[in-house]
Amino acid sequence: MRNKVNKWSILPFVFCGLFALQTSCKTTNESSTQRPNVLFIMTDDHSLQTLSAYDNRFTETPNIDRIARDGVIFRNSFVGNSICGPSRATMLTGKHTHINGQINNDVVFDGSQQTFPKLLQQAGYQTALVGKWHLKSDPTGFDYWNVLPGQGHYYNPDFIEMGEQKQYEGYVTTVTTDLALNWLENSRDQKKPFCMLLHHKAPHRVWEPDTMYLDDFEDQTFPLPDNFFDTYEGRKAAAEQKLSIRSGDMDLIYDLKMEDPKGEIETRMKWYPGHTSRMNEAQKVAWEKHYTPIMADFKRQNLSGDELYKWKYQRYMKDYLSCIKSVDENVGRVLDYLEETGQLENTLVVYTSDQGFYMGEHGWFDKRFMYEESFRTPLLMHLPKSYSKRGDITELVQNIDYAPTFLDVAGVAVPEDIQGVSLKSLFSSEKPENWRKGLYYHYYEFPNEHMVKRHYGIRTDRYKLIHFYHDIDVWELYDLENDPHEMNNLYGKEGYKDITEQLKKELKELQTLYQDTDKSTF
Repeated sequence: MRNKVNKWSILPFVFCGLFALQTSCKTTNESSTQRPNVLFIMTDDHSLQTLSAYDNRFTETPNIDRIARDGVIFRNSFVGNSICGPSRATMLTGKHTHINGQINNDVVFDGSQQTFPKLLQQAGYQTALVGKWHLKSDPTGFDYWNVLPGQGHYYNPDFIEMGEQKQYEGYVTTVTTDLALNWLENSRDQKKPFCMLLHHKAPHRVWEPDTMYLDDFEDQTFPLPDNFFDTYEGRKAAAEQKLSIRSGDMDLIYDLKMEDPKGEIETRMKWYPGHTSRMNEAQKVAWEKHYTPIMADFKRQNLSGDELYKWKYQRYMKDYLSCIKSVDENVGRVLDYLEETGQLENTLVVYTSDQGFYMGEHGWFDKRFMYEESFRTPLLMHLPKSYSKRGDITELVQNIDYAPTFLDVAGVAVPEDIQGVSLKSLFSSEKPENWRKGLYYHYYEFPNEHMVKRHYGIRTDRYKLIHFYHDIDVWELYDLENDPHEMNNLYGKEGYKDITEQLKKELKELQTLYQDTDKSTF
């Protein structure tokens, strides 16, 4: 049985009038203005390059950009392990993955451990989680949760609401937002401050756009990244990955929707039921109207070599960006709701992704590497009106810092065992003293589908040192000031001995600080 949800059925102002709702909500929420609300919006695999507050070469994201208009944008925001489950566990706990136990996507998250939602709940906050969870165990520390099973589906998705599975008709980004708004308006205790985790599936692979946005980028041709034809000289681990757009790693049917009824286009994803398998008739009609002529034209061209490679990139970009369009639209709905109900001024609104993503750089899609495109992640915050800081923050921050920040802003003591540092001190005009000079990274998930080697490393404001290990023993050193695209491995080259030794010393210090010193694990 499908549960049809839409914004008109769940928001009372349709029936009682906008003015009445604004008046009642402002009055209702006066009791919670002492402590700010927390709205934590996270998408899956949203690249820095496709969020216009950072980079407007490819698309505009006006609603997401609004979050930083009355707040801050972090220009040097990073993760500690660029893959979904580990990154989510780090944000929940404020601890690196070797401490919280979620070193890869195969691990079942230990929900008995300390998380920031539990601490906020104990301090009197109402807590909720809606959308993607992807940690295998049931969520804990939430008064309400309604999550996608596993990766979830883009069309007519299933959700698990407090243990009960239901199917909803519609597009996943919109349905997730509907459920969040319904809880905010109709289900929570309005006398308490809230902490909501609104976590979207999009734009995760396989980038299935909402039918209303299918045509939005069809007339655009996107510029190729400067290192699109990277040959990986001097970078053995980069050469041995399997996340290449050029190769079969990016599948014509599974990824790029070239589902040929004649069977003339091959796929290595034989198990895949097809993109329209969960769609209703109207959705199927719109989908096929869009993709059928694209597929016919693709077959007619009979591309190969570099021309096929470039064609795949353009298709990838169009589908991916169309998914972002829906995310931006729905972020706008939530911001509008908070503004119209008088709650925005007293809410910390955070937008981020679980990691960055490759948009053709090095010829890749996906994430995992410590290279900049997947190591970096967007981070924007709308601050409650009590904070004066606006604009850019350039200090090095990491996703271990989210949990202590939420607690600190809420006035809840930050436990000593949390490894991150509250970002609250960065919200003032004064530069904090003794802010971190380096970031630690450790990726474990090898071997797997994409065959990115296990590695750990350090990044400072200028340099990056990486050690690839397990079935390989290779070091890489980059001068990010002179080589921002990380094409020239300087490790072992003349003139870099001193900086290499210094970085290795600092790397060991970070491993000691974060208690990642068990050599049997790497």
